[in-house]
Amino acid sequence: MTQFVLAAVVGALFTLGTFLVLRRDVVRVVWGITMISQGANVYLVTMGDFGGSVPILGHGGGHGITDPLVQALVLTAIVIGFGTTAFALVLTYRVYEEHGTIDMNELGDST
Repeated sequence: MTQFVLAAVVGALFTLGTFLVLRRDVVRVVWGITMISQGANVYLVTMGDFGGSVPILGHGGGHGITDPLVQALVLTAIVIGFGTTAFALVLTYRVYEEHGTIDMNELGDST
């Protein structure tokens, strides 16, 4: 049952992210890319089989052990994604200061 819920969450994140990427507002595009990257992170965690036991506390004979590498990679991706999102929002603010708008059609006409 948990896999179906996580599949729905991944689908919702990708759908919302795609919807936001197709908007004319630069801030919504940045948030859409962030949503898609978080959907990819949830997908990786789902495929990493997080329902097993912790490998440090018990051995379990090699059955049902959670792979910590997937969780470490997703944690790293979250931190890098946060940094790039903050950088993209600062660049968006700079574009707004320079051009007075963040609408992509108006930015395309002003060049």
